[in-house]
Amino acid sequence: MEKRLFNKILSRVQHGGLAVTYWDGETHKFGNEKPYFHLHIKNPAAIRAILKNMSLGFGESYAAGDIEVEGNLSDIGRLVAQNQAAFGGLGKLVRLAKLRKNTRGKQKGYIAHHYDLGNGFYKLWLDKSMTYSCAYYESPKDTLETAQQRKVGYILKKLQLQPGQTLLDIGSGWGTLLITAAKKYGVRGLGVTLSEEQLAHSKKAAKEAGVHKHVSFELVNYQELPKRKATFDRIVSVGMFEHVGQGNHAQYYKAVDRLLKPSGVSVLHTITQQTEEPNDPWIDTYIFPGGYLPSNREITAALPNYNFRLTDYENLRIHYAMTLEEWQRRFQLHRAKVIHMFDERFFRMWDLWLASSAAGFRYGNLDLSQYVFTKGPQNNAPLTRDYLY
Repeated sequence: MEKRLFNKILSRVQHGGLAVTYWDGETHKFGNEKPYFHLHIKNPAAIRAILKNMSLGFGESYAAGDIEVEGNLSDIGRLVAQNQAAFGGLGKLVRLAKLRKNTRGKQKGYIAHHYDLGNGFYKLWLDKSMTYSCAYYESPKDTLETAQQRKVGYILKKLQLQPGQTLLDIGSGWGTLLITAAKKYGVRGLGVTLSEEQLAHSKKAAKEAGVHKHVSFELVNYQELPKRKATFDRIVSVGMFEHVGQGNHAQYYKAVDRLLKPSGVSVLHTITQQTEEPNDPWIDTYIFPGGYLPSNREITAALPNYNFRLTDYENLRIHYAMTLEEWQRRFQLHRAKVIHMFDERFFRMWDLWLASSAAGFRYGNLDLSQYVFTKGPQNNAPLTRDYLY
C-alpha cells in the first residue's frame, strides 16, 4: 500500500525525473527526463512519515538512514520546486504542523540550539573570519574567504560610515563586521548577541585586532537595550531578522526607531520568501526553532509606520546559493570530525539542511534581501551609487 500511494504521487512529476528503489528491490522511474537522483527507501515507515508531513517525514527518515540518496541532495529541492502541482497536496500538510512559538523568554534558548554548538564546529566549514551569512561574489572563481570579505565591505559601504560615528550591530555573530568597521572606518560600536559562543569569540577577536577599546560586545536581547543608552548613527543587522519570529517584527522596528538617530542609516540583511508561509516544520524542529522568513512586501509595507525611508534594495539570491553550496562542500570534507563531535544522524541532518537551503535559493522561493533605509529624510545622501563600487 505504501508503494502504491507513493508511486501515485510521483507519477504526477512532469518536469525532470527521479528513480526510486524500495526495500524489496523494486525500482521505478518517474518524470520525462534522466533522473536527477535515485532514492533508496529502506523502510515503509519512511513513506508513511512523508505522507503525514512531507518535510518533517523526509527529514527525519533521511537523518535516521531509512532513506538514502544517490546523487546531489540539492536536486531534491530542484525537483520539488519544478513540480509544485504534483506535491501540492503534501505541501498543505506542512502548514498543519505545530511550530514553536517565538517569545522573548524563549529566544536565547532558540539561538543556543543553533549557534552554541561550539565554535570548533563552525570553524570546520566557515571561512576564517567566521562570517555566517550570504557572501558576495564577483565571480564563481572567488574563494569563500574573498567573497565574505567583499560582503562585509559591501555592507559597510551601504552604511555610509564616517570616522567617529557609532554603529550598533544587532545579532553581531562572531564579530567580524563590527571589528572591520572599527579598523577601516574608525567608528565606535556595540554588538549584541544571544549566543555565548559567539560572544566569547567576538571579544577575543576584537582584542586580537586591537579595537577592543572602540567596540564592545554584550550578551543581551536587542529589545532589552536600555533607553538610557546613547543612540547610534548607524544600525546594521545581518542574518538575525530571520530569528525575530512571526508577529514580532514590530518589536524590531520599534527598537531601531528608538536607537537610531534622526537621519541615521540602517542596513537590514535577511532571508525573505516570495509569499507569507510558516516556518518549515523540519527546520523549526531541528535547525532553527522559532524562526520565520518574512516576505519582501511584509518588510517594505512596515517601514513607513516608523518613518523609515527605503533608499536601496538588492536581491543577492544566487550569491546565497553559491555560499551554501561552498559551505556544504567544506562540511562534507569534515564528515568524520562532525560525526566524532556529534553523531551520524547529526551529520546527515545538517548535510540535508545545507543542501535544501541551497536549492531553496537556486530553484525555490527564497531570496536574500538587503534593505537600506533612513530614519526620516537624509538630505546629504550620495546622489549616485558610485560609492558602492
